[in-house]
Amino acid sequence: MMKDEEPEDLRQRTTDYGVEVVALFCRLPKEEHARILGRQMLKSGTSVGAQYREGKRAKSNADLISKLEGALQELDETDYWLELLERSHCLRGVDFQHVKSETQELIAILTSIVIKLKRRGK
Repeated sequence: MMKDEEPEDLRQRTTDYGVEVVALFCRLPKEEHARILGRQMLKSGTSVGAQYREGKRAKSNADLISKLEGALQELDETDYWLELLERSHCLRGVDFQHVKSETQELIAILTSIVIKLKRRGK
């Protein structure tokens, strides 16, 4: 259902994103506040690929849109946790810019797909 709507490598890209989030979590400082924020980032960041895969099995356009919007919510939440980690100085000395930029790129891609699907449904 989604083949003509998205780049073919989006399944792999969302999986790679989850792996990068896990790797970033592993590089966080061991202080409790960094770990608490990091666990939140870990949950939302690894959920993106799962939501996307659920969308690939959607039974209708409405179901597909719902799953992709779920993935978008997880991406937005991950972006929030990254911002908190950065602003609270938990990411000092930790390279996280690729995860941050990939978050923004995936948001743009999925938003574009959702907009196209909604237009098609009208």
